[in-house]
Amino acid sequence: MTKYTLAASAILLASSAVHAFAPQSAVTFSTVVKSSAAAAPISTTTASATTTAATTTTTTSLYAATAPSSSSSTTETPLSPLTIWGPPIEDVTAVQEKYQQAPKPDFAPTVSAKDLNLVGDKEAQLQYFADNAMQIKTLMVENGAVVFRDFDLMKEQEGFVQFYTALGMNTCLDPLHSVSARPTVDGTKNSPVYEAVNKESRKNFFIGMHNEFVGTRAPRAAAFVCFKAAETGGEFLIADGRAIFRDLKPSLVEKLYQRSIRYSVMELPFFGWLDNLPNPLQQPLMNVIRGLASAAINSKVDFSVDLQWGEGGYDNVKMLQARAPKQPPIVVHPVTGDPTWFCNVHSHSSKLRKDREQMYGAERFEDGASQINKSDMFFGDDGDISDEDLQHMDEVTMKNVQFVKMTEGDVVLLDNYKCMHGRNVFDGTRKHGVAWFGGWEGEEDMKNKYLGSNSATGVAAAAVSKA
Repeated sequence: MTKYTLAASAILLASSAVHAFAPQSAVTFSTVVKSSAAAAPISTTTASATTTAATTTTTTSLYAATAPSSSSSTTETPLSPLTIWGPPIEDVTAVQEKYQQAPKPDFAPTVSAKDLNLVGDKEAQLQYFADNAMQIKTLMVENGAVVFRDFDLMKEQEGFVQFYTALGMNTCLDPLHSVSARPTVDGTKNSPVYEAVNKESRKNFFIGMHNEFVGTRAPRAAAFVCFKAAETGGEFLIADGRAIFRDLKPSLVEKLYQRSIRYSVMELPFFGWLDNLPNPLQQPLMNVIRGLASAAINSKVDFSVDLQWGEGGYDNVKMLQARAPKQPPIVVHPVTGDPTWFCNVHSHSSKLRKDREQMYGAERFEDGASQINKSDMFFGDDGDISDEDLQHMDEVTMKNVQFVKMTEGDVVLLDNYKCMHGRNVFDGTRKHGVAWFGGWEGEEDMKNKYLGSNSATGVAAAAVSKA
């Protein structure tokens, strides 16, 4: 093989998209928020339901605060913040048992412009968000996500930006920024609103449930908006990480937490030609290629990537697999202290993706750069996770998934540490966008409130070490 092939391989490595931690029945909750004036109370009705019928209804009351300033900073958009793993949990199964005994937390309340009598009045809708910004952010933090429906304001990008600015959400760059350029909705390079996997070529690719993070970086929150719904399918998927943690087998939780997890973040199936070389040349050349590839990849990411030789791809050819450092699958929420599942096995497991291909068709990873983005998950010591354990995690995850059929102007505001997200397959034209947030106004006050009171559920903060 010539030096030009080696150079081409290095270029592919350096320019490939290392989407390490994102590409991927339920207990549902619905909340109606009604208010007609800035100082009026926000009345929330939360209904817990299974896949068949509602079981309980409770009513609480929050009060709107003084409208925050709508001015926003014009400084350069910061990088996505570093991932907050939180302190280690001393006895994860004991924490899980206490959490199972506590009341199930509410998840993903809905706020409707119809119930607020605000349909058709964009100015009043914007004022509503400004007047109730802190209460809305509190709903997001306590419930993992908030679903906004029937608002005209967010049907176009300008209004969507006004929406999250009024809430005091602080934008950050896409976590993929250092390794790849995710397209923006309006095509502008520095736009804060990114495409949310709308390509026709990926329509039969079921995006598994995941928290958004790449290497060492994870946005604190996100807002997903629908500018045009797909004709069929394309639902936005959400799941409560607290519920997944609660429902997993204790033995598996203990095993995963003690051994940690790690992801393979790309596969490079370009090296089948090595098998055609004389045996004495193969290993020295493999060492050279591994060194060049490692240097190319690690120069573009801010976390250490370990390259391992193996066989893979659709033809089981010789490949390099890039694995990220090990990490815990469960974290302590940085604001409320709740234990939450923070593990992208549902989107990253090669087996689970192949199983879904039987339902939705091939992922279309057959050629070109698409093969680079293939991923998988292992124990932190590089051991394989059994098919039985993978199947259990898939079943628990899907039991807790909500399929949110969004229409134009609908928004899901989510806490990236509590709420996992994904996307269903679709037909037609789909145009959804996303803005990432490194934090929000009032976040430090929330931390003092929740962590000062030993977390929302009272089970996590007392169980973690103080180291």
